[in-house]
Amino acid sequence: MASDPGIGQKVIATITGVKGKCSAGHQVGDTFEISCHNPAGLCGYFYHDLFPNLSTFQFGGMLPWWQGDTIQAQCPDSYNLVTMKLERTKRS
Repeated sequence: MASDPGIGQKVIATITGVKGKCSAGHQVGDTFEISCHNPAGLCGYFYHDLFPNLSTFQFGGMLPWWQGDTIQAQCPDSYNLVTMKLERTKRS
């Protein structure tokens, strides 16, 4: 497995909601670091869906509907919907 080179900004994910049952076992309140090199235990479907925004977010980019250094993301499985908040900070 490749190691995370620690480039870009640090992104912390917090699970804010679970409707149904997350196939990866995430629960409300789980917090973990995620990056373009570290899927942090997300299932492939969620990570694949998240990756383009994560890449932009991790490397300091913005989209018109984002505000500041926090964004929301949702799993593509609407029956077992997992929502999370992503927050970016400068690496220390």
